[in-house]
Amino acid sequence: MKHMMSCSSQLFLEYARAASPEIEAALERYSQYGDDCPVVLRQAIRHSLLAPGKRLRPLLVLMSAQACGCPKGQAMPAACAVEMVHTYSLIHDDLPAMDDDQLRRGRPCCHVRFGEANAILAGDALLAQAFEVLAGDVQPPSVAVACCLELAQAAGAVALVGGQADDLQGSDCSADLARLERIHRRKTGAMFQVSLRLGGRIAQAPPPQIDALAGFGTKLGLAFQIVDDLLDEKGDAVALGKSVGKDRRQAKLTFPALLGVAESQRRAEALIRDAQAELDIFGSQSDCLRSLAQYVLERNR
Repeated sequence: MKHMMSCSSQLFLEYARAASPEIEAALERYSQYGDDCPVVLRQAIRHSLLAPGKRLRPLLVLMSAQACGCPKGQAMPAACAVEMVHTYSLIHDDLPAMDDDQLRRGRPCCHVRFGEANAILAGDALLAQAFEVLAGDVQPPSVAVACCLELAQAAGAVALVGGQADDLQGSDCSADLARLERIHRRKTGAMFQVSLRLGGRIAQAPPPQIDALAGFGTKLGLAFQIVDDLLDEKGDAVALGKSVGKDRRQAKLTFPALLGVAESQRRAEALIRDAQAELDIFGSQSDCLRSLAQYVLERNR
């Protein structure tokens, strides 16, 4: 993997540096709960939600909204809702009954720090809050309803949760590329796709633009997962903020295990090219999204 970002990634990195403080401030506001919230639950939620992260999914919401001509501030509630669902999924995925991990975003996993029961409850609370935020803070109401439907579908049994269920059976199943891609189109790709679709919904973009964003998200999500597998194979735990080599130790079905490192890298590069082509409908308004796609290919964490 490359360790230096090329010039084509710089536009995204500059955007992220400018937008990330706004995302963090919004997440901070949303995680200030009333006195009726138990202290340990508040601590567990904030431990995971406010941990340092790339915030790719909320950034995708903001950038897709702007590509469709909408100010990013209008899309911030949806961006935070997506991050809440993503964080919930990480908390639950790390549990001993799931991926059994110890480190996440450079911190002890939520269940390591607060116990399994509190980690489960923190994830439950974040999932519920995501829809509270969409229903209460997205306007007009018709757009809020559309956003709730989109996110519920992406987080449910045929997408994110279904992908995780299949992934847990990965080591017990035959090595099949089509099956592996189906898993990650749901587990990773669904959340990338819905992030982009939410940005388009907030902007009340026409269907061809939303379809283009969805196509971009599907390909970007699969490329992201391939790169994630490659980083687990030969990445640096300190840079990644999580354990490495775990997939091989657990005999999980991954792209490098199935295709080898070189072919996995070539597949990721092809997916990024195809993803960027989906954005032609937006012209120069999609430059930040194109740059983000290049960042996904080149990232080392």
